[in-house]
Formats: sequence, structure tokens, C-alpha cells
Amino acid sequence: MIAQTQIWLLTLTGIGLVSLVFIWITSQASKPDDTAQVQKASYTIRRWWFLALVLLGVGVAYATLKPFPIANQNATSSAAQIVDVVGRQWSWTLSQNKIKAGIPVQFNVTSTDVNHGFAIYGPNDLIVTQTQAMPGFTNRLHYTFTQPGKYRVMCLEYCGVAHHGMVTEFEVVKGG
Repeated sequence: MIAQTQIWLLTLTGIGLVSLVFIWITSQASKPDDTAQVQKASYTIRRWWFLALVLLGVGVAYATLKPFPIANQNATSSAAQIVDVVGRQWSWTLSQNKIKAGIPVQFNVTSTDVNHGFAIYGPNDLIVTQTQAMPGFTNRLHYTFTQPGKYRVMCLEYCGVAHHGMVTEFEVVKGG
């Protein structure tokens, strides 16, 4: 199971638990309390549940963001291959159309006009990686291709009437 699916299932489980706790607390709150002791116990339980949920939320956020997927935009590049990418309505320009598999590549992605969503689709038509192309700013996207083949670059952000035709291809060849 891929990490995204595991995180999705963990999130759904967490939401389900929070919903059950919320339903239980609201059902307990609607009951008439005869003594102050029962009310005090109810508040204590609510405080502990709230604290547990906050800690769970912080823990899940830390665990999923610790291996932060976005490359440091100011660090010196260690990538052996560098591809400059410019998006403009309604095309992509890549500085090279052949990339070696197994060797890290850095895409320097920018735009000349409006925001574009730079997405690379693999030979199986699934998104491999993506970033934003923004005017006046260069995003550095690091990726290592493992599978040779034809890859497509498509725009993920609506950028005008010919958005659907904003497609280009490059080839990943066996590394040497």
C-alpha cells in the first residue's frame, strides 16, 4: 500500500474516532445531571479527550511532514541533471527532452505570464510529481526517474481557453 493511501486511511480513522467521541459527549451532555460531581467528571473527560486529540493531530502532522517533500529552494543543487522549464499560455518549453533514469534531476520551473500547474505524468498516465510555475519565481523540483519511457507534462491549473492543449513530452532513457 502506498504512503498516500495509508495516510488517507489513517485520516479517515481519526475522523471516525473524533466523530464517535463527539457523539458520545453530546449524548452525555444532554442527560440531566443531578450532582455537581457528575458534571465535574464530564468536564474532566472532555478536557482529556481534547488534549488527546490535539496531541494526536500534532503527532500525525509531524509524522507526515517530517520527510518534507519540497526541496530547499535556496540550497545548492546536487542534481546531476538540470532541466529549465518555462510555462506560458499555452505551452511548456523544456531545455532538454531526454533525461537519464536513475540519476537525480532538478526541474527549474517558472512562468512568463500566469500561474500554471506543472505536472509530470508517467508512462502509466499517473502523476509522478508536480509543482507550481509562477511568474517571477522559480520553483526547484527534484526527482529521480526509475522507469524509462515517455513522460508527459501537463498543466494542472486552469490558465485560459487553450489550457487543455498545454501538453509536452520528454523521454526518460536508461542511465549511463
